[in-house]
Amino acid sequence: MRTFETTLTGSDTTIDGVVTRLPDSPYPETYRFDSVDDTLHLIIAKAIDGSWIRLEGTEPHMFGWVDELADKITTLQQKK
Repeated sequence: MRTFETTLTGSDTTIDGVVTRLPDSPYPETYRFDSVDDTLHLIIAKAIDGSWIRLEGTEPHMFGWVDELADKITTLQQKK
């Protein structure tokens, strides 16, 4: 899984975007979400203990986006 399209839930509407796996990271798994309209950028990583953390991204952000994006990544990985 290199790239896939997904949607995150915003406060008023959904946010369409593309998720890309970033290979050069000190974390086991790192992903970048870029919204289609270029208003949201989010980089999350799976830590060694299995938890997902936000490394950087657009401000302001919704705290639920990390969990929502991590769930979508995990679901996609399980389908393979």
